[in-house]
Amino acid sequence: MAEQQPTADDVAGEPRPHRPIRSFVLRQGRQTPAQKRAFDLHWPRYGLEYGATPRDFDAVFGRAAPRIVEIGFGNGEQLLFAAQNEPRHDFIGIEVHGPGVGRLLNAAAEAGVHNLRLYQHDAVEVLREEIAPASLAQVRIYFPDPWHKKRHHKRRLVQPEFVGLLCARLAPGGLLHLATDWENYAEHMFDVLDAEPRLRNRAGPRTPLPRPEWRRQTHFEQRGLKLGHGVWDLLYDRLPDDP
Repeated sequence: MAEQQPTADDVAGEPRPHRPIRSFVLRQGRQTPAQKRAFDLHWPRYGLEYGATPRDFDAVFGRAAPRIVEIGFGNGEQLLFAAQNEPRHDFIGIEVHGPGVGRLLNAAAEAGVHNLRLYQHDAVEVLREEIAPASLAQVRIYFPDPWHKKRHHKRRLVQPEFVGLLCARLAPGGLLHLATDWENYAEHMFDVLDAEPRLRNRAGPRTPLPRPEWRRQTHFEQRGLKLGHGVWDLLYDRLPDDP
């Protein structure tokens, strides 16, 4: 989604209409022929078309199992790793960028995984309209765009309204797992998550944990660590609702 330019109302200081939160700014890359073919060949098996209505995921997966959503899965390297190594869970990946979706479609088909489905759509709308309240075992968000310039911080995915939606979709006892390699964004995440009364940091306030075994290190992350860059894993439990 292209950045909007200031309007006359902005310049005059008039308030702008409320804009709904979205989970992305679209920067569509170029798809390779193989990625384009992936949609023709493998989308019917792994793809979920957004319909703005509650979805029966037991019917989608053919079983009742704990469900994990990964938001913004990029090229899908981590999501495929999780689907292969956590067969007791069903995984729902949400990503707007076509090249990454195409790459994961090809990889999932080659691996023959059965516990993975994908949306190419805005995560906020999928969570709000298609996923039932208190139905998710986990939500995972790894290395979201840090929007490192201060004037762009409002574009960051992790904001109070969005975290409130995640809490509504997580079952009590569920887990919210975030990771970032930007210290400033980690501090922002702590600010937002510690202020949400339905969440509790497993490690204590404003404290990260070592990378858990279910999150693999990407090649990009390994390069950063060798250069001395930090990585922060934040794990928050969804508390039971008050009786």
